[in-house]
Order: sequence, then C-alpha cells, then structure tokens
Amino acid sequence: MGTQGAPGAAAGAAGAGGAEATPAEHVAALLKRAQNGFEIGEPVLARLRTALMHQAELRSYRQRNDEHRPLRCNSYRHVFLLADGSSLLLFELEHDTGPEDAFVYELYADEDALDRAEQRVHERIGGGIGPGSEGDELPAWLAEELLLAMGPVQPRREYVADASPDHARRLLRRAENEDGPGEVVRELLQGALGHHIALITKPRRRGAGRDATWCRFYEHAFLLEGGGELSLWELEHNMNRDGRLVCEVYLDETEAEVAADRHARAQGVEL
Repeated sequence: MGTQGAPGAAAGAAGAGGAEATPAEHVAALLKRAQNGFEIGEPVLARLRTALMHQAELRSYRQRNDEHRPLRCNSYRHVFLLADGSSLLLFELEHDTGPEDAFVYELYADEDALDRAEQRVHERIGGGIGPGSEGDELPAWLAEELLLAMGPVQPRREYVADASPDHARRLLRRAENEDGPGEVVRELLQGALGHHIALITKPRRRGAGRDATWCRFYEHAFLLEGGGELSLWELEHNMNRDGRLVCEVYLDETEAEVAADRHARAQGVEL
C-alpha cells in the first residue's frame, strides 16, 4: 500500500524559474523541462504572453517507499494573471516512475488531461490510490503552510502605466456581484495613472479534480491623480450551482472574504 509523505521536490518545481522570474521566463522553464511541452497549443501560449504575474501551487503529492527506491508523484498548478484581468492555469506533473532515478515532467493546459496522466502514474506506483481519493488530498494545515511559504502575502507594489483606466473598466465589467463598487469609484478610476495586480496568497482550494472548490483573491491597486491610491479586491470562485468560474469585485478585502465565506456556506463547503 502506498504511503503519503512530504513532497521531496516541491520546492524545486513549484519555484521553477526562480523567485524573480518573469511570467515569460517561468513559462519558458516549464516548456523546456516538460517532455510533452509541444502539446501546449499556440492559443494558450499567445494568452500566456500577456501574463503580468504568476504563482505556483502544490496541487497533490504521493510517495511510496518500496524496497528499491521511493516512487514519487507530485502535481502543481501554475496560475497566470493576464493583462485583461483574467487568469489561466497550467498543470504540471512531476514523477520518477521511469527506469532512471530522476524526475520527469509533463505539462497540461487541461485539468482532465492532468487527471488521466496522474492516474497513469499512480498505476505504475501501485497501491490503488488515484486522483480524487482522500489519500491524495493534503491536510488543510499542511496545504496552508506550503502555500504561505511560497511567497510574500503582500508583494511590493510596482505601478504600471499601461491603459490603467481600461483595466479598471474591464475588471468592473466582469464583476457579477450587485454590491460592488459604484459610479463614484468608476469615475475616480477613469483618471488612474497606473495599476498593480497582486495575487494574494491564501489557500482557498479544497478537494481534488474537477469538482474542487476554487477560491482566489487578487488586489488590483490603482495610482490616482494627485498621488492617491485605491484598491479593488477581486474574488474569483466556482462556488455556485453550475460550478463555473465567476468574478466578484469589492472595495474592501474583508468584504471579499465575507462574500467567499457566504458562498461557501450556501454550497455546503468548507474553505
């Protein structure tokens, strides 16, 4: 029977490209080491070229200690925040189930494809554990510690003067919540001189596979005329009836947190 252990290569793969790597450099590193990198289509790569920032997260891990050497299978989610405010995910599978005692990397743009690849690797490892089973899910406390260790909670702001009013309009247009920022805020942001997007490191994923609860926070900070600052807090989640990914925008981080908790209670899930 397989045993769960700490991910032996999590730090190396999740931090690929180095802490200071740009999104483009991070994508290049993923493609270079992936044995199937050529399968990532040009439409996905074209969108990734507009990425402003990225974050790597441990998705699952497994280790089985047999009589010869440990067999390990880790998967990672690479989140890219794009110029239009949307996000794109790449999934990376890392395992050492081949004849050599070395990690092999596979890259997927679709979580279903990752699940199939992970199942294939788990069958090699043996023991009957596969994607979506309870044995693969990280304990909540461990997932939280791993994510918090991956980077600063509040990155230093570096405002970019690149169509910031348009960015604000697109963000507010995507928002589906009726209690979002009003017209006064919209008017203020029409004169924004720069903006900065930060992925707030909060472990907000429970479950595995397609049915997982997904909840992520972003801060969109805007530099206003006169030197003032204004932040909008984006809540991206799939806690709704059809499980689709939706965007909500709030003026306060606490309001976004309260909304996330409210959605979770309505869906009977735990964040």
